[in-house]
Amino acid sequence: MYRFLLSRQWVILTLVALVLIPVMIELGFWQFHRHERRVAQNALIADNLKAEPVPIESLTSPGHTVPRADFWRRVTATGTFDTAHEVVVRRRTNADDRIGVLVLTPLALRDGGTVLVNRGWVPAAPDQKSYPEVPPAPRGEVTVTGRLKADETTGASGIKDLRGLPDRQVMLINSKQQAELLGRQVLGGYLEQTAPEPAGGSPELVPEPDHDSIGAHMAYAVQWWLFAAGVPVGWFVLVRREKRDREAEARADGGAGTPEPAAAAV
Repeated sequence: MYRFLLSRQWVILTLVALVLIPVMIELGFWQFHRHERRVAQNALIADNLKAEPVPIESLTSPGHTVPRADFWRRVTATGTFDTAHEVVVRRRTNADDRIGVLVLTPLALRDGGTVLVNRGWVPAAPDQKSYPEVPPAPRGEVTVTGRLKADETTGASGIKDLRGLPDRQVMLINSKQQAELLGRQVLGGYLEQTAPEPAGGSPELVPEPDHDSIGAHMAYAVQWWLFAAGVPVGWFVLVRREKRDREAEARADGGAGTPEPAAAAV
């Protein structure tokens, strides 16, 4: 009664089911690994934000690539802001998702060298081409506390065309790019300022990164695995239903083809 499984329709259906099962299992593990990475990143952010601030020179140097282990690490830098070479970073949002710019000001360190400081967010100029109104940086020597961040790159950001930008405007925060513009060495990565608070609340300091939510990746993983488990169950149900329908058809055909007893035809 299961000879129908050799029909073209059922062979194709069975092959599709056999393909779907490993694909869904793999998709489940893909979401599970994304969940693990998110949990690990949240732990890294939380640990680095709780750590005592250290001098930024102890974690980076000119040309240095900031490793993931040092992302969001609390650091301090003491020096004087070089407002003459300040630039803004286009197309950035604040905590309210308003589009504006980030203020990027070089800080000439007391002990030599330069570090880029992201002083925070301000609204862009109305025409998007003029230099926006930027509150002045503090004068004289200042100690800035913030989070260490890695250089932004075109590959990670998806931004390809960096040409034709207005004067003193950039698309990425990149120490090598700024070192070429400044004509001097700049520490790798940059400092995302958290203190001191700017007078009047502008520029708006970049908020702390989210390290509480873990997303729905684990739920998606379980969902894919349940789908994978449901495929053979569904296949078995369809086979049983097909067998039952064929048996019912066979009985109906058998009953219709049986002649009436001769005694009844009087």
